[in-house]
Amino acid sequence: MKKEEFYKDARHDLPGPLASIRVVDATTAWAGPMAACLLADYGADVIRVAMPGDEGLPWKPLIRGTSRSFGEETVNRNKRSVAIDLREPSGAETFLTLVASADMVIENFKPGTLAGWGVGYDDCRKAKPDIVYLSVSGWGQFGPESQRPGYDPGALAHSGWMALNGSKDGPPSKAPTFLADDLAGLHGALAALAALRHRDATGEGQHVDVSLLDSIIYQSNGYLTLGATGDSLERWGSEVRVCAPTNCYQCADGHVFLALILDSHWVRLTEVLGCPELGRDPRYLTNEDRVAHRDEVDSLVADWCRDRPQEEVVSTIDAAGIVISVVNTFADAAQDPHVLDRDLLQQTELLDGSSAPLTGPAAKFSRTPVSVRHGAPSPNQHTDEILAEVGVTKEQLDLLRQAGIID
Repeated sequence: MKKEEFYKDARHDLPGPLASIRVVDATTAWAGPMAACLLADYGADVIRVAMPGDEGLPWKPLIRGTSRSFGEETVNRNKRSVAIDLREPSGAETFLTLVASADMVIENFKPGTLAGWGVGYDDCRKAKPDIVYLSVSGWGQFGPESQRPGYDPGALAHSGWMALNGSKDGPPSKAPTFLADDLAGLHGALAALAALRHRDATGEGQHVDVSLLDSIIYQSNGYLTLGATGDSLERWGSEVRVCAPTNCYQCADGHVFLALILDSHWVRLTEVLGCPELGRDPRYLTNEDRVAHRDEVDSLVADWCRDRPQEEVVSTIDAAGIVISVVNTFADAAQDPHVLDRDLLQQTELLDGSSAPLTGPAAKFSRTPVSVRHGAPSPNQHTDEILAEVGVTKEQLDLLRQAGIID
């Protein structure tokens, strides 16, 4: 299918399928902002609430050719922003006025923090009885660990995930990306939309509790069940427990990754490797047989790849209909024609007047296309505009600003 055919019925008068939804985003760091970012990418009016004086995520490196952080532009693009000090009573009152106009609130402070400031779920539901209130935290709103601070690597370690990550004979390793944060953001956005669907059907709002720990365990392929029933879980490196040969293989000029599970694919692979008789060998006929002889089949592939260039290895095995890919760097991926055709880099104007290729949304919508519409705003960029929309007068704005409640 050509891209033009997929989008042939597209509308261009909406920012996305969530165009009528307003989200108040009282989050920091990554998991909470990522949940809100997904909703903003899909067209929701996401209003980021920052503290006065907040300058956004300062994480380096800055995007080359700009003065902007890669982190800030990744999770806070497509949002509007307002600066309100939620710790002060008049700030909490202003926040609740904003909540009264919203469909959803997202927060990721340590449990109980916002309630202590007068803007927890019970406070928000008084302002908007059908509000969907999403809390994202390290360990959840209840449970023995719920009051501990939580970051992504802590959840990876606590869950058992980190114990299985890394080379077979190396130490446990964290993920190179914010995996638990990202998964909590995905689960948060999905769960909040499910709660919103329930609200639309019944008029009932609710509190949604998503934790980094629960999210990484849920996405660990059922390994918690195996751990609970006494299975011996081992670290596999780049191999896969349930199939063989599947591994990362050295070529003359880099690495490739091959994945094989179907018996018919094994027959094809033996033809490529120049040993078709092994496709009929009773030791390797089924995937279960090959897993039992993992080292043997793995060595066959490794020996064939070692002195060949990546391009030859990939083109030859790909022609046989077997899953294989060059192991790219992100710099390589950024030049890949398929990545570019999927709009995964979108040139976007940033706050400082520069432009940069920001990572585009993963999901494609044929009727209501989504995009990176603009870069991340400054934390106080829309304060007056947004508060005026919810009925705060200019005189009230002046008083709040003089008191340091808004910025």
